Amino acid sequence: MHLDGIGHALGHREGGWRLTAGEALEAWLTSRGAPGLARRRPVLAYGSNACPAKITWLRAELGLTGPVVALHAECHDLAAVWAAGVRQRDGQRPATLAAMPGTVERHAVWLATEEQLRVLDVCEGRGERYHLSLLHSGTVTLEDGTVLGEPLAYTAAAPARMPLLVDGRPVRTAVAAQARARRLRGDPAASHGLRVTVL
Repeated sequence: MHLDGIGHALGHREGGWRLTAGEALEAWLTSRGAPGLARRRPVLAYGSNACPAKITWLRAELGLTGPVVALHAECHDLAAVWAAGVRQRDGQRPATLAAMPGTVERHAVWLATEEQLRVLDVCEGRGERYHLSLLHSGTVTLEDGTVLGEPLAYTAAAPARMPLLVDGRPVRTAVAAQARARRLRGDPAASHGLRVTVL
């Protein structure tokens, strides 16, 4: 849970999510006037969206407010891969999501409020660079064993955000760091291979 530039570790015990000090997360949120867990939507966060520094940047640059709740998740048959295009502002290659049967990766899941989703929409260029989609592919399981049914995810909306194919295959972010990714050469995939419903 991230707030005021500080990250608080979460664990699942005694029937619910709790902060390190033992306080129930639900009680902690509601006592501060923040939306509780039932009023938040799970968003698969891969690439930079799982980074605490990115959360701080979103607060400073795009006005993100309130506690950000992010949980560890195990993802099956999904992978964060490098996108075909690079960002104009800094020349870095962004991550994108692709179907990849047999792959297991660990990512984060934001439990986002509606207001936080609006900020993420701006950051991700919803409708231009990425779509906000219901994800029907793969399996996303939280640390407490909860399997998320159709979480939200930002999926490629433009050729520049489709997976980059090098020798016909996407390149996972887990096996190639940004410094190498910027030098990759290949072609944009025709599809990310995911079954989604674009919202």
